[in-house]
Amino acid sequence: MNIYLDLFATFFRIGLFTFGGGLAMLPMLEKEVVNNKGWATYDELVDYFAIGQCTPGIIAVNTATFVGYSQKKIKGAAIATFGVVAPSLIIIILIASLMTSFASLEIVQHALAGIRIGVCVLIGQAVWKMIRTGVKDLYGLIIFFVILLASYFDLLPVVLCVVLAMICALIYCWIVKKKTGISPSVKFANSGVPQKRQKENADQQDSSVQKEGDPQ
Repeated sequence: MNIYLDLFATFFRIGLFTFGGGLAMLPMLEKEVVNNKGWATYDELVDYFAIGQCTPGIIAVNTATFVGYSQKKIKGAAIATFGVVAPSLIIIILIASLMTSFASLEIVQHALAGIRIGVCVLIGQAVWKMIRTGVKDLYGLIIFFVILLASYFDLLPVVLCVVLAMICALIYCWIVKKKTGISPSVKFANSGVPQKRQKENADQQDSSVQKEGDPQ
C-alpha cells in the first residue's frame, strides 16, 4: 500500500474509534503505529505524547503530526494529521446537528455511560503502561511522585510541572554523565526498540568503526 494512503487510513481508523482524548488513544496508537506498522517504538511514541503536551494544539493531533513527519516529512505530517481529524469533522457535520434531538433518549444515555466507562479503562491502561515504561530508576520514581502530588493538589500549573520535570531530568543526566562519563539515557537506548532496528543500529555502528579504522 502507498505510504501516504497507509498513513491516512491508519490515523483515520484511530480517530474514528477513539473516545476520551489523547491518553485514551494511546493503546490504539501503540497497536497500530508500534506493533502493526513499526513506524515508532513505544518509547518514541511516549516521547511524541510528551512533546504534544508541551506544544500548542490537541495531543492526539500533535502525535499524528509527529508520526507522519517521521515517515514522510511535511507531506506525511499533513496527511496523518488530516486522517486523524477527518472522522471528527464528518461526525460533527453529519451527527452533531441531530444529537440534541436524541440526547435525552434513555438508550442514548446508557450508550454514553458505557462509552465513559470504556474511556476510563483505556486511560487507566495507558497511564499504567507509561509509568512502567517511563519510570526506569529510583530518581525517575521520585520525580513521578513529586510531580503527581504537585499537579493533583494544584500546587503548580501543569505547564510548570512539565518544565520542572524536564529540568530535574536534565540536571540528573548531567550529574551522572559528569561522574561516570555515560549518560543514563544510553542505558535505555534500545528500550522498546524492535530487534530489526537494534540490528540496523549495530550494523551502522560497526560500519562507522570500520571506516574510522581504515588506513588513510
